[in-house]
Amino acid sequence: MKKIVLLTLGIILACICLAHLGPMIGLIISSVIFYYAFKEFMKADKTFVKVLLGIIAVIALIATLSNVPAFVGIVALVGLYYIYKNWKKEKESPEVDDPFTNFEREWQKLQKTN
Repeated sequence: MKKIVLLTLGIILACICLAHLGPMIGLIISSVIFYYAFKEFMKADKTFVKVLLGIIAVIALIATLSNVPAFVGIVALVGLYYIYKNWKKEKESPEVDDPFTNFEREWQKLQKTN
């Protein structure tokens, strides 16, 4: 039952990620432009260059802030990551505390050492 819920939730989150792929790409591109424009703005000495880079940084910041739907896609990606981790955790079967299987395992270890 838990695997069915995880699978259904994973499919829904994957659809959300695909639906918000465009805004996520736009967010990445505009964030990179803003980062480099701001970085160069802080290094620039000339006033004209500072004004030009400041305008570019403001435009990139507005573009970054306009990609709000990308945050929904990022949250969906984080959810997919947690579903993937839980799915892998369930595949690992815990050891059984059956006394007979433990005895057999210990007996085989003793025979290998002799």
